[in-house]
Amino acid sequence: MGSFGAAVDGRGTKRPVRGIALDIGSSRTRAWAPGAGVFADVPSGPVRRGRVTDADSQLRLLRSLAASAPGDGGHDTVVMLTHPVLAAPEERAAAKRIVDGLGAVRVIAVDSARAAAAYAAPSGGGPLLVVDLGAQLTEVTLVVDGLVEDARLAEVGLDDLPTSGSAPDTIAATTADMVSDLWRHDHTGAVRGALRRGVLVTGGGALRLDVTGRLAHFLRARLRLANDPATSVVRGAGLMLASALRHPAGAPPRG
Repeated sequence: MGSFGAAVDGRGTKRPVRGIALDIGSSRTRAWAPGAGVFADVPSGPVRRGRVTDADSQLRLLRSLAASAPGDGGHDTVVMLTHPVLAAPEERAAAKRIVDGLGAVRVIAVDSARAAAAYAAPSGGGPLLVVDLGAQLTEVTLVVDGLVEDARLAEVGLDDLPTSGSAPDTIAATTADMVSDLWRHDHTGAVRGALRRGVLVTGGGALRLDVTGRLAHFLRARLRLANDPATSVVRGAGLMLASALRHPAGAPPRG
């Protein structure tokens, strides 16, 4: 369970490979393995607005997760690591350095929007708007032909809502403003087409009906809530990992 594929060492000998997909969120860290699905969903180490602020603590957490992953401990490990769509190169490099501490033979990076689309995009093709309502970040991404065409990010999320009562407009209005900005900068009609197709909503905020209700009102568009939206990113990353190990030439670029 959880092991498949093979790695080739310097002698040309093939060794079994264990794949793990990791999604390090501001609130939760989730891990997925083939044959097991999401096998871990635990509080993250110190992470602020998508940036790991204590690398040692997060590495200890990831080592614990890797040790509990399905598959024999002697297998080589390939990791698919997700990151916010607009994460700066230095932020992606810092996250990869942490994962490198697991001793993986390969780390593949993929943005959260493409991962979510891999898991929950509606059939039929066409441009797609992905809205990720996270704990401390909100992202809006235009995906065209499987690639990120444009994106916006706001450092606001569910953690910013008041603990008593609700203020869904705080997130819904910010998200709608980001969609409007994408529309203003789109000269191909892709955003209009994506709105007609329905907006894919992922992240824990997708479970807040007050937020999604207000968002649908602001956008005047149909929302497509991902199945189990809180884990859709790591599930999509897992599907991409499985595909990458079956067809290495078609893998996403390394982080």
